[in-house]
Amino acid sequence: MGNTLGRLFRVTTFGESHGPGIGVVIDGCPPRLPLDAREIQVELDRRRPGQSQLVTPRAEPDKVEILSGVYQGLTLGTPIALLVGNKNAYSGDYDSLRELFRPSHADYTYQAKYAYRDPNGGGRASARETIGRVAAGAVALKILRLVAGVELCACVESIQEIRMPEMPDFPRREDVDASAVRCPHSPTAWEMEQRILEAQSRNDSVGGVILCRGRNLRPGLGEPVFDRLEADLAKAMLSIPATKGFEIGSGFAGTLLSGSEHNDAFVFNGGRFRTETNRSGGVQGGISNGEEIYFRVAFKPTATFARPQRTVDAQGNTVDFTVRGRHDPCVLPRAVPVVEAMAALVFVEHWMRDIAQNNILSC
Repeated sequence: MGNTLGRLFRVTTFGESHGPGIGVVIDGCPPRLPLDAREIQVELDRRRPGQSQLVTPRAEPDKVEILSGVYQGLTLGTPIALLVGNKNAYSGDYDSLRELFRPSHADYTYQAKYAYRDPNGGGRASARETIGRVAAGAVALKILRLVAGVELCACVESIQEIRMPEMPDFPRREDVDASAVRCPHSPTAWEMEQRILEAQSRNDSVGGVILCRGRNLRPGLGEPVFDRLEADLAKAMLSIPATKGFEIGSGFAGTLLSGSEHNDAFVFNGGRFRTETNRSGGVQGGISNGEEIYFRVAFKPTATFARPQRTVDAQGNTVDFTVRGRHDPCVLPRAVPVVEAMAALVFVEHWMRDIAQNNILSC
């Protein structure tokens, strides 16, 4: 249960951190979509470990294999199965942790739910599970770009209190990927990198916020009442490991304004309805209004770091321990493509729902 997202564009991820591999099954992808493994690989390479000194050195190539659903470069309309093998797992690093409940990990909660768990690398609770999300998101993003001209770009907006200035222009992926930390503002990116390296030198970790922006999403995407577009975005983002907060548009800062300051006034411009401001973040009443959609996702500091900690074991005994292994001092640089992928999955789902509902009478 709980491993599938979407109704019309359904994705189911599978696999554990130190198992044979991680994968995803996509059901509902339209037929005749040109699709090559190299397109998916581009997104996986942005997520994979070992990219820089800011992330875990686990040496995984994360090469994707298309097992089904594609013939001679075109999707068949049947389920697409994608698989990435685990090649560099060091399960021995977890031998001393098998009976421990690590602080702020899923060890205890998985044990409480299933009474059985895979302790190696966190098993299913590991962020390595996001490989399947990014692979599926690459397919969803291609559909959105090809058919709807949608653009998506996420970036690291802050690391602890270090925050980039507001950027009015839509960010370019090449600017985001120009820095190892994936912040498009060079001076701020340097400060962020130094903060992460400093935490790493102390065997500690840091967290921050990712900003995601999407444009060219037409008005009318989203459903009342429980499947509001921002509600589905919130669910998708908060399902990503290490997330602790979500806000869209003005978010929590909007609570500091009065209603007369916060409202987005409508105008008719260039043959379409627009809003003069966009504090709603492109969504009103749970439905897109055609303006740029933007939201933020908060990520906690990585829960695994090589410093002495205290916890209890499965028998309730107090234990002092130090984690071994290879871990990110900050998850945000590798979480950027995950946020983009989850946004793409939500958007393509609602785009397909809108077509199915509102074009039925024209068939």
